Amino acid sequence: MSPHQSKLSFPPDGACRVLFLDEAMRTCAIPVYGCAQGCFYSGMTDTYTDLAPNGRVHRRVYTDPDVFAAEMERIFRRAWVYIAHESQLTEPGDFVTAHIGDRPVIVSRHSDGEIYAFANRCTHRGMKVCAARQGSKKRFICPYHGWAFATDGTLIGIPHGKGYNGKIDPKDPDLALARVARVESYRGFVFASDTSDGPTLTEYLGPMTRAIDNTVDRAPGGEIEIAGGGFRQRYMGNWKLHMENANDLMHASIVHASSVDSAQAVADELEDGAEDHALQMFKGNGLPLSAMDQVEIHGFPGGHSYMGGFYKEGSITQTTSDDPVVSAYRSAMIENYGENRAEDIMGWDTFNHLIYPNLILNPKHQQMRVLQPVDVDCTIVHSACFRLKGAPEDMYQRSIRFLNALNSPASQITTDDIAMFNNIQNALGEADTDWVDLSRGLGHDKTHDDGGEIGEVGTSELPLRAQYAAWRDFMGKKAE
Repeated sequence: MSPHQSKLSFPPDGACRVLFLDEAMRTCAIPVYGCAQGCFYSGMTDTYTDLAPNGRVHRRVYTDPDVFAAEMERIFRRAWVYIAHESQLTEPGDFVTAHIGDRPVIVSRHSDGEIYAFANRCTHRGMKVCAARQGSKKRFICPYHGWAFATDGTLIGIPHGKGYNGKIDPKDPDLALARVARVESYRGFVFASDTSDGPTLTEYLGPMTRAIDNTVDRAPGGEIEIAGGGFRQRYMGNWKLHMENANDLMHASIVHASSVDSAQAVADELEDGAEDHALQMFKGNGLPLSAMDQVEIHGFPGGHSYMGGFYKEGSITQTTSDDPVVSAYRSAMIENYGENRAEDIMGWDTFNHLIYPNLILNPKHQQMRVLQPVDVDCTIVHSACFRLKGAPEDMYQRSIRFLNALNSPASQITTDDIAMFNNIQNALGEADTDWVDLSRGLGHDKTHDDGGEIGEVGTSELPLRAQYAAWRDFMGKKAE
């Protein structure tokens, strides 16, 4: 622990007293958030915006449990958070369990056809009502004392009810599982916001609707489904580290150098045309920084971002004329959309559409990642892939292989990234320096006609600054 890590107490005069490791009491005469000695304390103000001025972030944003708790209330309850896909909820009684920030919820299609999200916590004694990740039920029964709830969260049964001597009313709405205020769907992607006011889902998504549109439109039949299983990976770091990394083109050739070198060594031993997707993916991370700077990088209000595609050769680009799978897929797309529209859909070459604060979509490769914050220094990443209805089955098999290579416990890429997140978290907790720099490209980003900004170079940290602009907007408002 460094001298900058200190305990704080607040005497009646309101001055900030900082207890350093030598236990000497030093008094700061400035009773405001962020004193001259560098101490910050969230209890002194209702806003956290001083912790993330444009271009840098105080390390407390990643390490302070109080900041994390405020994020769960001010960001994850107010934003539109991805919670499910309609392909998982096709029939009444179908459900998934999810999280809104660190709050567990059940997402279920009710008998009225509507999708509801409600607390996964029994109103009797606080037990988790449903431990399954997905399934179908006529009712949810608490495994502790058997209280039963309908698929919209209402209480429908209490065993041995006479034991309450008439002092409890099963129809009391306060005994229902607390519903999330708003649930909306955009082209099958289900989001929730636990505030009754604010922008609609479509307004919140803004330009990112195109990412969802492109994900769905890539299916010749105009419909996608989450198919098969997925992966869950836990890392011991703050949730924002993963989101910051998603559109960081600067790190790829450095962090993933070992897999790039290994892939190139294997590729050198193969005959022309024999490389699989994993090799092509690993090699793509090895583009020189001058080439990465040619990749478009976009940031938007609301914290959203994406980057252009950077796979330039092989079947992974979906542009090679000698690939029978891609040829069959293109034929199916043209048959359903016509040639011009099909080429528009398939030709949008992008990567990692980040929908703030918890969703990353990769339309071209039918991939999805969902962030689940667990604690200030613990995060779970859920990853899955989509099946494009009407496309050759081999397209789905390729998306599975892509998922395995990029976002699985067996992935060399994910292993590298998680090691970085863990080490960053440890270092931030022990550092003598309080600030993290996000200034690469600052002042050189340009306004774009898509409603956001575009980096002058691909290695700009524009996406990170966009995230923290949204972070300031959310965190600057008092919790309801």
